[in-house]
Amino acid sequence: MALSWRSWLANEGVKHLCLLIWLSLNVLLFWKTFLLYNQGPEYYYLHQMLGVASRRTRRLLDKSRTFHITCGITICIFSGVHVAAHLVNALNFSVNYNENFLEINAARYRDEDPRKLLFTTVPGLTGVCMVLVLFLMITASTYAIRVSNYDIFWYTHNLFFVFYVLLMLHVSGGLLKYQTNLDAHPPGCLSPNRTRQLNIPLPEYFSEHVPEPFPGGFVNSELFIQNKFVKICAEEPKFQANFPQTWLWISLPLCLYCAERLYRCIRSNKPVTIISVISHPSDVMEVRMIKENFKARPGQYIILHCPRVSALENHPFTLTMCPTPTKAIFGVHLKIVGDWTERFRDLLLPPSGQDSEILPFIQPRNYPKLYIDGPFGSPFEESLNYEVSLCVAGGIGVTPFASILNTLLDDWRPYKLRRLYFIWVCRDIQSFHWFADLLCVLHNKLWQENRPDYVNIQLYLSQTDGIQKIIGEKYQALNSRLFIGRPQWKLLFDEIAKCNRGKTVGVFCCGPSSISKTLHQLSNQNNAYGTRFEYNKESFS
Repeated sequence: MALSWRSWLANEGVKHLCLLIWLSLNVLLFWKTFLLYNQGPEYYYLHQMLGVASRRTRRLLDKSRTFHITCGITICIFSGVHVAAHLVNALNFSVNYNENFLEINAARYRDEDPRKLLFTTVPGLTGVCMVLVLFLMITASTYAIRVSNYDIFWYTHNLFFVFYVLLMLHVSGGLLKYQTNLDAHPPGCLSPNRTRQLNIPLPEYFSEHVPEPFPGGFVNSELFIQNKFVKICAEEPKFQANFPQTWLWISLPLCLYCAERLYRCIRSNKPVTIISVISHPSDVMEVRMIKENFKARPGQYIILHCPRVSALENHPFTLTMCPTPTKAIFGVHLKIVGDWTERFRDLLLPPSGQDSEILPFIQPRNYPKLYIDGPFGSPFEESLNYEVSLCVAGGIGVTPFASILNTLLDDWRPYKLRRLYFIWVCRDIQSFHWFADLLCVLHNKLWQENRPDYVNIQLYLSQTDGIQKIIGEKYQALNSRLFIGRPQWKLLFDEIAKCNRGKTVGVFCCGPSSISKTLHQLSNQNNAYGTRFEYNKESFS
């Protein structure tokens, strides 16, 4: 029997194609996650293989979030086609029930309710459950739910493991079958005995050559009729359920995922020692920590997990201070914008009115156990590998650049970077206090070393009732670099291009999507000075 187009969409071949696409995407994603984002020797080997000339390839590997979304959309599209084809087939099984094809008909009698096929069979029930799980994951992944209640997004997204378990059970019902006697009953063969039993008249030229039923059943032969060969069936077609093969396609990615999770669990099983917790203006908290054998590079991030805040939930935060050979302390800045960070702040900071900084040696019981996973790589690591870099931050998006500035403060000579344009846009004046000391110290150091042009600092206050200045005489260097309003991006790019003719400028942005889109467009435009801009962006969920 020839398959209809609906049956073809629902058969094993298309399922294997979908799973092959999914497998390829996940293997590539695992390669990027494990090799590029972990601190093993494979990371350095990979970068040596790619080389500086393959910076574009590395930027593509850093688009993990876009890659992940593409995988999810692909699964949703192919799942929708797959489900639609099976729903149509379920109706056809019931309406077009035929007793002559009992082995391949899922229905038990004519006009059987198709809903019974969906809710009383293993393939139907597991399929309905998978559609429900996929629907929950899709809806909870929307921006509105992620912003309003991140817990819903986090817990529903981890239902992917249930989805793949159901997928392996989905094909165990034996709904899809294949013919086992193709040699004795090839497609399109003529069955004279069965045709006469069903009182179906044979064509005239068949009747002339096949006048009587074959004694003893069928005969495996061919007839030459009207200048062509016609195969004669030797026996009735026989069918058998397909052996489940889904596990062959998803076992490798799941094993890779479990191995990576086990590796990360072992790496992060030892809690860190909190050195200090500092409260900054505009609801920002700084946590300084220390951990044995922890190494990181500027621009990388870590994942924080505090069991007392949430047993399963964890969040990524960019390192604002990286450990050095002479200083093992590292730290992060957290903006209090959600329920997790609010509970975390309440555990670490004292009630309002007390000192803003607590040393664990004085009050060690105030600090819960804190675990970190990482470090993980990000596009901002490349900022030190350009001769000229433009770093643009919006609000708390300054955190990845803080670690870069701290690294330059220690020693800027080992790196390729020779000129850094640092643009920081904030809504309120108090936000600049997060890293005002760092900027002033770095500015004074470069002036003392006769390199005043190494870092070009520009601070923009986007919302103000009048001209304001950063309070304090020690911030005089920043007061002269404070501007009211928003940057004129086109003029800024033209000025950088003119001052760096024929060079490649790395553009790095961490901030609102409006700024990111503008910088991306300007980076892709040509200029009259032969300067090339390469755009890099940090992605947030």
